[in-house]
Amino acid sequence: MSLPKVAVVILNWNGLKYLETYLPSVIASIYPNLEIILGDNGSTDCSVEFVTENYPQVKILLNNQNYGFTGGYNKVLNRVEADYFVLLNSDVEVPPNWIGPVISLMESDDLIAAAAPKILSWQEKNKFEHAGAAGGFIDAFGYPFCRGRIFYEIEEDNGQYNQTSEVLWASGAALFIKQKYWELSGGFDERFFAHMEEIDLCWRLKNMGLKVMYCAESEVYHLGGGTLDVEDPFKTFLNFRNNLLLLQKNLWLRKSLFIIPMRFVLDFVTILRFISEGKRKDAAAISKAHRNFLRHIFKNSGQRQKVKSERHADYNLQSTAGFYPGCLAWDFFVRKIHKFSQLKGW
Repeated sequence: MSLPKVAVVILNWNGLKYLETYLPSVIASIYPNLEIILGDNGSTDCSVEFVTENYPQVKILLNNQNYGFTGGYNKVLNRVEADYFVLLNSDVEVPPNWIGPVISLMESDDLIAAAAPKILSWQEKNKFEHAGAAGGFIDAFGYPFCRGRIFYEIEEDNGQYNQTSEVLWASGAALFIKQKYWELSGGFDERFFAHMEEIDLCWRLKNMGLKVMYCAESEVYHLGGGTLDVEDPFKTFLNFRNNLLLLQKNLWLRKSLFIIPMRFVLDFVTILRFISEGKRKDAAAISKAHRNFLRHIFKNSGQRQKVKSERHADYNLQSTAGFYPGCLAWDFFVRKIHKFSQLKGW
């Protein structure tokens, strides 16, 4: 019996230094039915030429400009044929046998639509990495977090999260997804451009009755911050604007009418904190995110019903796995809970 075909797709935009460092480990991946693809978003730094000259086994698909993470992947994956897509950041190092365990897990259940391996820091391989860690969750007010990372507190990996389990979202740094569910879901929502687009995708899959998994038997090492610096106000804008869009799209209407106004209140507290810390550009970025969201609120409201029409009659009802019923901001800043394992009574 032949193994399903896997396409590892790296989206690149002027990432020559990352391809030089991390692509060799991807080339060394051990999986019999594998295709490695570089999708390029209109780079001007000779990164395409570098791959062409040094790794002729890598298939290259070109976009005519930078469409962002969301649009770039949508346009590239429309031209890829495989049973599984693996969306891999260009700044991720992988061990040889990182693919097999995740594919085995996903093959065990047709309702598993997406999954991610354990994501550790490339700089400190004994620590989790911010973007994914040991599987993604979200709290009652829309704050994303991970096993191994709550807000900016990152844990060491001591094997405490070595249990494969269902989660809410799988990190876009190393996202495995079945092609049929990528197509059924419509791929990424291009309004997100970058940041939280994978949470939206996974939440939509959950709303369709499908599963998203964390695979503890596989791990990769992510540098992080390769495209937008953590201090970039544009990144702050995207995170806060996209978080509101995420809630509007995926919460049921009655719940969103309470949660979204509460997020505005909580975000205002964050604005005050940024001002007190001298981060006025970040505070302004949050205000800009709010204005952008409100300007398009009625245009975006129609997206909520689209999920209902995509739910298949044979799928199970949405699992509650990955949804934390408490307020993570209160737990973190007031109760001083800084580790996932300390979230009791869940």
